[in-house]
Amino acid sequence: MTILPLNPADNASPEALRAFLGQCRDAAVRTGRPKLVSISLAVDALDPLAVLESIFEPDEPHFYAERPDIATAIAGAETAAAFAAHGPGRFAAVQRWVDETREHTIAVGDVAAPFGGPHFFTAFTFADEVEPGEPFAAARVFVPRWQIARAGAVTTAVANLLVAPDADLAPLTERVWRAHGKFHGFRFQAPAPAELLTPLRFSTREAGDYRAAVSRALAGIAGGEFSKIVLARAQDLTADRPLHPLRVLNGLRQRFPDCYAFSLANGCGQSFIGASPERLVRVSKGMLETEALAGSIRRGAGASEDAALAVALLGSEKDRREQQFVLESVLGRLTQLGLTPVFPDRPAIRRLANVQHLQTPVSAELPENVRLLDALGLLHPTPAVGGTPQATAVARIRGLEGFPRGLYAGALGWLNARGGGEFFVGLRSALVDGAAARVYAGAGIVAGSTPEKEFAETELKFKAMLDALRA
Repeated sequence: MTILPLNPADNASPEALRAFLGQCRDAAVRTGRPKLVSISLAVDALDPLAVLESIFEPDEPHFYAERPDIATAIAGAETAAAFAAHGPGRFAAVQRWVDETREHTIAVGDVAAPFGGPHFFTAFTFADEVEPGEPFAAARVFVPRWQIARAGAVTTAVANLLVAPDADLAPLTERVWRAHGKFHGFRFQAPAPAELLTPLRFSTREAGDYRAAVSRALAGIAGGEFSKIVLARAQDLTADRPLHPLRVLNGLRQRFPDCYAFSLANGCGQSFIGASPERLVRVSKGMLETEALAGSIRRGAGASEDAALAVALLGSEKDRREQQFVLESVLGRLTQLGLTPVFPDRPAIRRLANVQHLQTPVSAELPENVRLLDALGLLHPTPAVGGTPQATAVARIRGLEGFPRGLYAGALGWLNARGGGEFFVGLRSALVDGAAARVYAGAGIVAGSTPEKEFAETELKFKAMLDALRA
């Protein structure tokens, strides 16, 4: 990536912008290929979700992710450049495309600011291949035309555009200049009060027979086929009017501030939204962070009951074994990359609004020859969403569940222009398509599991998304 020592704020005029884009076009002519031009500006404090909601269009792709508890959020919409891949080599293929795109990027402005510079929003489905008719590709990465992000008190807006050797500079200049003005004086339009106050009515249908699937999985465990398998349920909901995914998302981020509230739209009307508790991998300043999250119990009605339930979870042989499967797998895969993982001896309790989990954080120094997607390709899917042994358990999931997972339990996140980034697991989630929504929830099946207990666990996990949809 070429970073030019230009400050757009010092030369803020359409004429200066057009002259700069002319220089970028000249560079594209010299190399014979388009240049991704990225302009970063610090702007007044804005809520990225409010911005995204104000300009939301069902026929435009978008990406949104937020951790309210650490005051971090990023949004991007429309497409400056994109790439799709499938198969076992999809992680490497995406990495090659990102590398090539970065090589031909020209960046100016507040590139060093938090979330400055172009970001590559990326999603990998649970499986390496998708079935005909699924709404999301097995792997897709895109650079948005615009992105806006908040990190604490700092808000950064970025405009990205592709400048080809034969580009017409007039419409490109107009588009960027219009966006520049919008982000320096953004106006929000509130939805009609009746639209917010009228309750939605739903009909619901279960996809598959979960208890029967768990019984078949337990037979496989008893026969030595695998030691753990994660099985999901899906419920299909139909509302009496179209759902607005970003308004549902606003409810999720308020209910679950310590989760990743997210939305990914494909530009064809479907959005995958949720509030995931699980980080898959994060890379920043040469350090990799991941975690082993497994084992669940409900929250208590008061502090004493809550503490008693946490003690019961820590003492549960079945849940400790389930969480250990995940931890050993994570450690083994990081070791394959030549990393030296660091982690505590015992799991801790991760408390969410409606459930408690066993969690072990894991970190490692990342050498220069290992990149985020190298680690992601090895870690996904972890036993927390797949099973142990991985290949055997994952191969059985589709037949037992009876529906394709798509992005459920997939990997969603972003890469920045400096090699850092963050990915989370697509859990506690729903696929929204107009007035229809498919809601997902899963549980880990090990020896000692019972169909009724696992069904009850998924009911607890469903509640978060169902409450948000019905609000």
